[in-house]
Amino acid sequence: MKLSEVIDHLHSIAPNHYQESYDNSGLLVGSYDSDVKAVVVSLDVTEEVIEEALEMGANVVISHHPIIFSGLRRLTGSNYIERIVAKAIKHDINLFAIHTNLDNVYTNGVNTYIAQKLDLKNVEILRPKLDVESADTIGAGVIGELETGQEELAFLHSLKQTMNVNTIKYTALRQKAIRKVAICGGSGRFLLEDAKAKNADIFISSDFKYHEFFDADNQIVIADIGHYESEQFTINMLYEILTQKFNNFATHFTKVNTNPVNYL
Repeated sequence: MKLSEVIDHLHSIAPNHYQESYDNSGLLVGSYDSDVKAVVVSLDVTEEVIEEALEMGANVVISHHPIIFSGLRRLTGSNYIERIVAKAIKHDINLFAIHTNLDNVYTNGVNTYIAQKLDLKNVEILRPKLDVESADTIGAGVIGELETGQEELAFLHSLKQTMNVNTIKYTALRQKAIRKVAICGGSGRFLLEDAKAKNADIFISSDFKYHEFFDADNQIVIADIGHYESEQFTINMLYEILTQKFNNFATHFTKVNTNPVNYL
């Protein structure tokens, strides 16, 4: 099977033009005409993931985050990005990323998948926009409701377990049951006002800076669960998408924890 067939299927779910203007999703290294031997699915591409692909006999790595985000001016091995790209080229490993286009879709989208894990009902896009090419509604984040309201600390403990996180940074509790939940996997500060406007009780995301936590302003609880932690289950989702469609090559979860952040 050609890599182009796999990419076409992924783009049928999350078209490449759905990505944000700053993004760099798509085939970054390799050829659409490559014959797929096996695939490794990961959140990030690291040197360890490339080694893992080699050990598994895989010639395709499908990641959520693009390893090449801004322009590469040279390949001298002076940093980890150059080393990864050079190693992928040397060993004929194709690198494909499906990033904000996968964030922006509703069905099989990153945020919808998180909402399902949290058993939210009546889930809709938090900041919707109409795609002029397809007339589809896409957008950033989601918002939904719990079946029954939960006490705030009880919900945070449940969130910690469900999302498999070590630490949650959160703002002052409002002594109000959590019922309406807004979500943005990855860096979501830009959606805080949208979550407030839709009367969410809590906003689950990551990468809030110190002063940005003040922006909760006792109108909402911000729960920062970490960037990797908020998107880690994207690997599961991509694995499911691929294995439900293709059975003529092996698809592997990465066994490498690519989270660059450690906790003590």
